[in-house]
Formats: sequence, C-alpha cells, structure tokens
Amino acid sequence: MRKPALNIGLIGTGFMGKTHVFGFATALRVFDLPYEPVLHSVADRTPELAASAAAALGFAHGTDDWRRLIEDPEIDVIDITAPNALHKEMALAAIRAGKHVYCEKPLAPLAQDALEMALAAEAAGLKTQVGFNYLCNPMLSLAREMIAAGELGEIRGYRGIHCEDYMADASGTFSFRHDPAGGGALADIGSHALATAEYLCGPIIRVMGDCVTMIDSRPDGKGGTRPVVTDDVGRAFLRFENGATGSVEGNWIATGRKMQHDFEVYGTKGALTFSQERFNELHFYAAGDASGRRGFRRIEAGPEHSPYGLFCVAPGHQLGFNDLKAIEVAGFLRTIAGETPEPFGFRKGLGIQTLVETIQKSSAARQWLRVPQG
Repeated sequence: MRKPALNIGLIGTGFMGKTHVFGFATALRVFDLPYEPVLHSVADRTPELAASAAAALGFAHGTDDWRRLIEDPEIDVIDITAPNALHKEMALAAIRAGKHVYCEKPLAPLAQDALEMALAAEAAGLKTQVGFNYLCNPMLSLAREMIAAGELGEIRGYRGIHCEDYMADASGTFSFRHDPAGGGALADIGSHALATAEYLCGPIIRVMGDCVTMIDSRPDGKGGTRPVVTDDVGRAFLRFENGATGSVEGNWIATGRKMQHDFEVYGTKGALTFSQERFNELHFYAAGDASGRRGFRRIEAGPEHSPYGLFCVAPGHQLGFNDLKAIEVAGFLRTIAGETPEPFGFRKGLGIQTLVETIQKSSAARQWLRVPQG
C-alpha cells in the first residue's frame, strides 16, 4: 500500500542542501518510513539558480522567494540550509505557517533566538530537527551504549576535537561564517564537538573558554578588506554533571585536516577512541585484559550495529557521510509520525548554542562560567 506523501520544501542548495536531498532520497529506499518524502519545491537566490537546482536535484518546482515556498499549502516540511543568520526568520515563518522544520546547525546565532524558535515550535505542536548527523553514526551509538552499560566504569575524562582547514588560507574571501551574526569556528564546527561530548557523557555544567582570531582581516570580494572578529579556533575546558572533566576544540584553520571529528573517553575500567577520518571504526581498551594482552582493539562497523545492516549486509564495507544524513532524515520522519521523540530537536539545538555562547563569554571574561540550564 502506498504511504502518505510528505512534501519537502528546501531553502538553499549549497553543500548541505545537496546533502539533505541525498539524505531524503537514500532514506526512502533504505528505511521502512511512515511517509514517502516528496521533493516538492526548492528556493534559491535567483530564478535561474532555483530552476537549475530543481532540475538537478529532482524538485518539481523552484522559486527565488523562500517566503512563497513557506506559504505554499502543499508543503509539509521546511528544510533550511541557508546561511546561519537567516535560520531564525525562516524557521519562525515556517512555524507560523504550520510546517515542521528541519534546520542545519547552528540553530541560531544567539541562544535567545534559539529559545524563541524552540518555544514557538513547542507551542504550535510542530516537530523539529537540527542537523547534527555525526551523532547518527552507529559507532557513536555503540560508544554511548558501552558507556551507559558501565563497560568503561566511572567516566573520568573526555577529549573532543573538530578540525578542518577550509579557512586556513588568509586570502580566502570574507563569508557569512565570519559575520558575528552567524559565524565563528566554535559555532560552525565546534558545535559538533560539543554535541558529541554531551551525547556520550551527559550534560556539561561549567566551561572555561579560549576563543582566538588568527586571521584578523579578509578580502571583501570588492577589492578591499573586512575586519574579522569571529574566532578561527575555539577551545574549552569542561566539567560534566557526572563529575568527569574534559576539553573540546573547534578549529577551521587546521592545515591539512579535512574532517577530523575525534573523541577519547577515559573510564576506570576502560577507554574508547574514535576518529571521523575512519568513522566506521571504534577502538576499545579494556583494563581487565590479561597482562601482556592489553591494548586498543578495533571494533569494525557491521550489520550488528543498527542500522548499518539496512545499507549493507557485509561488515567492513562502510557507511558514508550522506548515509548518516539518511539516518537523521529517517529519525525525523518517524518523529513527525509520532513514533519516536525528537532525536535532536530545537530544544537540544538551543542547548548547544547556549554552550557556545557560554564558552565565548568565558573566553572574554577569562574565567570559569556555569552553563545556564533549561
């Protein structure tokens, strides 16, 4: 029997816009979804770009007016992959129009904006999803299960890092990511490191931040330059609610790094290490192993690690980045159907933005700060 259609309206067709489209397309064919996602309309900056994107990505319609897309009564879900500073306006408009909202991270430039978005969605009874698809990796799910089951014992320490080099060239043009209204390395990629830290070890309650601008001006694309005040590197020491301590780093000028999203977790009975550069592997050290036999053992992703088996029946053949987005999409559609709670909705996106802001304030004040809760 044919499943009910869920019409998708996408705003933005850059890197993440295409990734979201791949996620919907793959999820439809891999998972037993409660809906059939339909690529209804796409919005981009000009009619030409919108028409080209619609043809290339398989949307039925294209427009250069995102408001028209939101107001279309046929559309059920608004998917926002536009620049960060636009997320709030677009999401609130979608919520007023009665649409569920799927928004890339960071949710909003300011925690107060993210709170307004979360409250609006909750008041309207609409479902939301923030794009933290690294958390959808079966290996991270396994790590979380092992920690919760006590296989590592009492958790003592955590180290997380997200480093790339896409801003390492000082001659690179000033972009929306450098604007204080929606940029900075800590918010852009350090948010992933923070989300992973809390996913594995629970709430972070105190932070000591250090946010640094290494490239203080960039070409403006018009023959001049613009000053940069956002951070190129954001680091923080952490205190977790469970008593563990740790650190995270977000760094977009890490020369040579293309996708380093790594973590280490240390407990009284064992330890885990993980690298996104080999994200189909998790490494486990068991302190109880016999003397002379101790060392980190590799756990390789396979069908035993749900939902890997839905993608491939053979271990070691590996999932890819777009597959993680498909897992995220499937979780969101199940949430819309009322089958599961929101995996990572606006309320959790607010929590990450609150962490980012508190680290930034701590860096400016040069002191430890308590993270506001709720």
